[in-house]
Amino acid sequence: MRDISSLPDLNLALVQTTLAWHDCAGNHAHFDELLAQVQNVDLVILPEMFTTGFSMESEALAEPERGVTSAWMLAHAKRLNAVVTGSVIVRAQDGSHRNRLLWARPDGELLHYDKRHLFRMAGEHEHYSPGDRQVQFELKGWRIRPLICYDLRFPVWSRDAHSTDLLLYTANWPGARRQHWNRLLPARAIENLCYVAAVNRIGTDGKGFAYTGDSQVLDFQGESVLNVGAADGVFEVSLSAGSLADYRSKFPACLDADTFEIQ
Repeated sequence: MRDISSLPDLNLALVQTTLAWHDCAGNHAHFDELLAQVQNVDLVILPEMFTTGFSMESEALAEPERGVTSAWMLAHAKRLNAVVTGSVIVRAQDGSHRNRLLWARPDGELLHYDKRHLFRMAGEHEHYSPGDRQVQFELKGWRIRPLICYDLRFPVWSRDAHSTDLLLYTANWPGARRQHWNRLLPARAIENLCYVAAVNRIGTDGKGFAYTGDSQVLDFQGESVLNVGAADGVFEVSLSAGSLADYRSKFPACLDADTFEIQ
């Protein structure tokens, strides 16, 4: 195991709020107001499809890979000197539509992760193309792996094969399956011996589906560090690499994990 005990704390800002249906400019303005509250953090996490809501109208709503939302995120990242992340509807260079998490760095670099598991019960697999690779980002020495909503249900895809320190889920997870969200997130933290941060939305979308939030952060034992319930706003939390390193050294279950390859 690598030694992470000397890494600095990682300061997160979770943004849980309502989303305006199919209104990119309106959502940008709303998040402008919320992000004005943020200072002295390393990572700002926004919900899934935060500019539109969870929509299947990919053809009408998709932005180019370097579209207006990419520029908007990079501007906030530079202003805050922090990474800003969340997913948007993107038209890739090959013409496919992607539910894409953007990772906007303050130095102007823009990275991404494409959602692997598409929610067929809403027809997402008929309107978007799936991602085909896991992605890991580094921030202040922390190894962070992003995933999107329905990915949470698939433990093999979430399984740590790269010494992940933080699993990050951005979501539009409906209140009808709130219990699943609140049970699966601790499981992912426990089985991967890492922190988990998950940001959901609240309110009702354009199709009448209600979202109850429960954005949260869990530690490596699945214990709650932060749970904001159904509140609207920006919520900050600090993660300790020293605590994570100490737990891993005392309970190194990762050394006995199965090895496998994902096709």
